[in-house]
Amino acid sequence: MSAATLPIHAQRLPSPALRRFAWGVLAYFIAVILWGALVRASGSGAGCGDHWPLCNGTVMQHSPRIDTIIEFTHRITSGLSFFSAVGLLVWTFAGTVRGHLARAASVWAVAFTLIEAVLGALLVKLGLTAQSQSPLRAPYLALHLTNTLLLLAALTLTAHLLGRKSGYTRQTVRLTAPIGATIAVVITLVVGVTGSLAALGDTLFPASSLSAALAQDFSATSGWLVRWRWTHPTIAFLSAVFLIWLLLRAAKKTPHWDNRGLSALVLTLLAAQYILGVLDVTLLAPTWLQVAHLLGADLLWAALVVLVARVALEPISAGNKKE
Repeated sequence: MSAATLPIHAQRLPSPALRRFAWGVLAYFIAVILWGALVRASGSGAGCGDHWPLCNGTVMQHSPRIDTIIEFTHRITSGLSFFSAVGLLVWTFAGTVRGHLARAASVWAVAFTLIEAVLGALLVKLGLTAQSQSPLRAPYLALHLTNTLLLLAALTLTAHLLGRKSGYTRQTVRLTAPIGATIAVVITLVVGVTGSLAALGDTLFPASSLSAALAQDFSATSGWLVRWRWTHPTIAFLSAVFLIWLLLRAAKKTPHWDNRGLSALVLTLLAAQYILGVLDVTLLAPTWLQVAHLLGADLLWAALVVLVARVALEPISAGNKKE
């Protein structure tokens, strides 16, 4: 009899320490991402020059400028994030049964972390930092953020799947509502990408007042990055339709989870994001508000990934207790 067909009580479940570590790694990655936003918003991306992985050609920095401190700190914390992802992968493989879906998620987490490192290095080497207005910067940033969100999704799935007591192997789950779940995830990704481009426009082309910002948005002389800022709030509004579909589907009672609390959390985070978005526009996107907005987006994304996993990866067995 294989491990996948053993009764639940006879299978080796991940330890509480491993589950806590997985959520801790996710929290650490979010902190690193927020610091990266500070690097961009403060124009500190060129604080280490065009050197990578060294900073200004050295390891130890003597009398560094503030932008150097911000950028070098981001590099150090990003490096540590790779080792934490590898540690999570090793512990997950050691602490779960064969075929556990968390194993695949942890592998993807390491893969996306490596891609993140390569993209970060190219960002420096191509000079797409600080006040660079290169045509490559916007599409490159979109690619970078897409990978970042996929990385967070992989880490979130790892932590969620490690906490499951049923439906955690390929043989014990069934895929439900895949099209709707995929649309909900993809459109949220698009919202995140357009948000990063809007933030880049605010950084490169700051406005002195709200009226000046609105004039920039509709001026024929403004660059496309500024004139397309309206796409972010528009797509964010339209995405609410798909999120409502997901929440309605999640509200259906299942023998495995009570999704009311998680659905309420998603709604609360979504409302907070709209409020922060309005403040971002009216206050002309100060750095602290950009970071707060990104924090809300990351938390919303993580909660949404868990909710989608509960809805789309449904345990086959219906006789287990709610988790």
